[in-house]
Amino acid sequence: MINGKTLRDAIISGANNISNQRSRVDELNVFPVPDGDTGTNMSMTVGAACRELEALADDCTVAEAAKVAASAMLRGARGNSGVITSLLFRGFAKALEGKREAGADDLVAALEKGVEGAYKAVMKPTEGTMLTVARVASEDAGASGIADVNELWDLVLAAAQRALEHTPEQLPVLKKAGVVDAGGQGLVVIFEGMQAVFRGGQPIRSEELTQNKAKLSTSGAGKGVFTDDLMKVEDITNGYCTQFLVNKEPGASITKLRAFLESNGDSVVVIEDDDVANCHVHTADPGKILSHAIQYGYLTSFKIENMHEQFLARQKQGKGLEKQKEAEQKAPSGQFVYAAVDPEREYGFVSVAAGEGLAAVFADLGVDAVVSGGQTMNPATEDIVAAVQSVPAKTVFVLPNNKNIIMAAEMAQKIADRRIVVLPTRTIPQGITAMLNFDPDAAVDANTINMMAAADKVSTGLVTFAARNSEFDGHKIKKGEIMALENGKIVNIGVDVAKTTYRLARSMVKKDTSFITLISGCDVSEEEAQRTTELVQAKVGDSIEVTLINGGQPVYYYMISVE
Repeated sequence: MINGKTLRDAIISGANNISNQRSRVDELNVFPVPDGDTGTNMSMTVGAACRELEALADDCTVAEAAKVAASAMLRGARGNSGVITSLLFRGFAKALEGKREAGADDLVAALEKGVEGAYKAVMKPTEGTMLTVARVASEDAGASGIADVNELWDLVLAAAQRALEHTPEQLPVLKKAGVVDAGGQGLVVIFEGMQAVFRGGQPIRSEELTQNKAKLSTSGAGKGVFTDDLMKVEDITNGYCTQFLVNKEPGASITKLRAFLESNGDSVVVIEDDDVANCHVHTADPGKILSHAIQYGYLTSFKIENMHEQFLARQKQGKGLEKQKEAEQKAPSGQFVYAAVDPEREYGFVSVAAGEGLAAVFADLGVDAVVSGGQTMNPATEDIVAAVQSVPAKTVFVLPNNKNIIMAAEMAQKIADRRIVVLPTRTIPQGITAMLNFDPDAAVDANTINMMAAADKVSTGLVTFAARNSEFDGHKIKKGEIMALENGKIVNIGVDVAKTTYRLARSMVKKDTSFITLISGCDVSEEEAQRTTELVQAKVGDSIEVTLINGGQPVYYYMISVE
């Protein structure tokens, strides 16, 4: 049997182990394009639970440890691998509910619940991935009949490792690259960290302290949410930044709690899931807030900070008001402040994009909040929730604009206090086209169908660099070479950005093509972008209109939309 302290420490150990080895897992990505980095996403997801787990007392139950971990991972999930990881641990919370200790049978049930939830969440599960690794480990554990937790977890780890080694036989792309599945490797690393504790040892220690681990699980919202530093110290009337978790009593109305917070403070953010509400408020009287909140459930993870002292300390460090304003204005993620739903406003929009130019484009198209993120920097579920809850609409459409962000956006539907409709846009051009086809007079379902139908007709071209040596789709690719992709497939390799771009644009033209839009990135000068646009126009002819947008995005020299 294991108690809550053991499970708590095991999950922390797993988080530290994947954090220590995330670079090794990242390097297993076979696709040479700079991508979402599987190891980093899994590390940040599991790491989101560490601070809240560390706040648990040693006499906590396994149910409490599992619930806290699952709730934090749900909010902090990044990328598809992170979402799947959070769902696996969600199974632990469900299977261990109400239990003080857990035996081998309980852990088997936890694994089974997690695998079941993860498979359900993936529309078309692919074998040879981390799903397979988790399923095989669960099935072998269930068939073992082992009654000792330590022996069971040894078997779980061995089965997961065996399934991982078999992934190249299930996915030819892995075999050709000579690697195993990155997500599966990450899961084995997490299980190894947990095993160190189950065997009676100390948790594996983190080799580095990252700001992500310190901030993800308790901020209650995404990057750049609160704007405390933009005011003068004498203007701070609600001077205590107060954060806490409410472990809800049955039937507790968190809506009423939010109303109380709003009437006794400002900058209110409340993120709620099935069992826990994560609350943030600036108030003049933290005691009053906590005394009222305890009516809704028992409180944990308190954090009260004096903003007057914070403000003066920052001034002392030389961070003046004007520099702070300038930094905030440059932050592409913007400022997300909670807004109550306006019953007269039907629709709102949140988009994910990286680059000031793209943020401006989406704003011009009617997007209310742009979450900074995309390729190589997948936002967490809680970042998306914070943006959604800054939009005072009854229904908020979310455009992920990247296939590795769609699942995190869908997880936001479980947390936000208003209706979210995720439009599964996989590229920035798809997101732009979807917005152009929004009809304010149409119903939600009609808009969902029409906007995605239009987005699916858009062909997307991408010009980027090879992040590693690779052989993919018959192309031998050297690190640093320029790659052209059409709808996700590598179609050309070159050494010159402009030539690779116009060749890609020309190859994407069809008989019915009317428009080509070039979106230039942050590594392309205005002069270079203009010359490339003129080159593309000359190659495709005057019958097709070629437009240039300064997107300012990282990773991609150009994005190309062909309609």
